[in-house]
Amino acid sequence: MSVPVDARVPWVAMYHSVGDCSDDPYRITVTPERLDRQLTWLARRGLRGVSVAELLAAPDRRRLVGLTFDDGYADFVTGALPVLREHRCTATLFVLPGRLGGDNAWDPLGPRKPLLTADGVRRAAAEGIEIGSHGLTHTDLTRADDLTLKAETAESRTVLAGLLGTDVAGFCYPYGTVDARAVAAVRDAGYDYACAIDPGPLNGPHALPRVHVGQNDRAVRLFLKYRLHGLRRRPVEGL
Repeated sequence: MSVPVDARVPWVAMYHSVGDCSDDPYRITVTPERLDRQLTWLARRGLRGVSVAELLAAPDRRRLVGLTFDDGYADFVTGALPVLREHRCTATLFVLPGRLGGDNAWDPLGPRKPLLTADGVRRAAAEGIEIGSHGLTHTDLTRADDLTLKAETAESRTVLAGLLGTDVAGFCYPYGTVDARAVAAVRDAGYDYACAIDPGPLNGPHALPRVHVGQNDRAVRLFLKYRLHGLRRRPVEGL
């Protein structure tokens, strides 16, 4: 069944960890098996998962879905990458260059999940995954002072570019929280685009809306999320 949507409202799916979801108080984890079924659902409807950079650059986005993975969990390489490869999908992985090789210390309820090392990030990039910044340390930019805001946006981009040996085009707001000041800082840092969750009136290339996809999203829920996205979100001007 074909389910094209308005190309002016690009559909971007938000994932996090891909692995064991038995202890998951924030509901941010999907199993590799669930991710496989979700990508199969897309493929059967003529849709293909791609990185955000590829999605935004495409002259016709109606058959493309942006796939994003926040935080840079180590299980991206072991859990997500083989599934993406199987489905011939690309994706954008938003990492925290100030926490490489650490864990998700910002989540008070746990459980502690290891983050990719620098070598892990480079391995993902070598597999065709777009690498973007999620800030240096997963700080809420709407509460950051000027110095922290610049470090989380501009400095994180510089560090990642040095690690990868290439430019970094995309940013993702930690916690999805965004305000006009944060958008301006991201734009001034030189990013081509940035992902939020539901940016409201700030909706635009530097505050793209996304849809959370979790372990409980089977066929019916995916269909509703996909179809309702274009009705709930405004067209993104300037793309």
